[in-house]
Amino acid sequence: MRIAACQMVSGLNAEENVIRAVTLIGAGAESGAELVVLPEHFAFLPQDDFALLGVAEAFGDGPIQEAVRMAAVRHRVWVAAGSIPLKTDDPTRITNSLLVYDPKGEVVARYDRIHCFRYARGNEEFYDEARVMKPGEKAVSFTLTTWDGRELKVGLALGFDLRFPELFRALGPVDLQLLPATFTETTGRSHWATLLAARAVENQCYVAAAAQGGTHESGRRTWGHSRIVDPWGNLVAEFPAGEGIVIGDFDERLLRSVRGMLPALDARSSFE
Repeated sequence: MRIAACQMVSGLNAEENVIRAVTLIGAGAESGAELVVLPEHFAFLPQDDFALLGVAEAFGDGPIQEAVRMAAVRHRVWVAAGSIPLKTDDPTRITNSLLVYDPKGEVVARYDRIHCFRYARGNEEFYDEARVMKPGEKAVSFTLTTWDGRELKVGLALGFDLRFPELFRALGPVDLQLLPATFTETTGRSHWATLLAARAVENQCYVAAAAQGGTHESGRRTWGHSRIVDPWGNLVAEFPAGEGIVIGDFDERLLRSVRGMLPALDARSSFE
């Protein structure tokens, strides 16, 4: 199965961002991908998280969701739309939600990011998502059926979740882990590649990470380097900076070989 992870440098015009995202979905489909992964905050990336309240949609209703749904149907691909700000019962809070659409345009999975990002670097950078984001409460995976009828267990995570290995363990063994992200330039330079490789190695699965990557209209700087990593921790493909797609193939034979040679998942102790 071929995977396309999309990288964007999303700005402050949601309509324009969504048009670019739909174009990237089409490019991924044209490459032969069965699954296309969009980056976190693909539709809108402000400097101040409170601005997300202005574009938040009710679950199942809104132009962002409809555009992605129609793209999945038009191109007959699975689309992981990570992420979309969704309304909650509290008008001052949203969820940061990853929605997965099947080729028929049906939502087959929803993951609300559990971990809220907080980071302070002097007077240069400050983020505290908990001021506006309501954290999710459960780990989420889904079953993806490939064109040739194989069933893959796919785990979902977003951005800051990458730093919490217990979330990935809670998913149980998955074949493929998706991670749309908005890593800052500072944290990404130091930790991005290491953390992605670690999650792939310790869970013996493929990881497809679709990132924001560049200097944004809001002034934010994100690291990019969207990657696909194999179960041995090797880099399959990478897109360093700017807007584009990274393509990689899921090799089930390699997955089974790694787990057969080193049956670490079977050796897990009961306290896990």
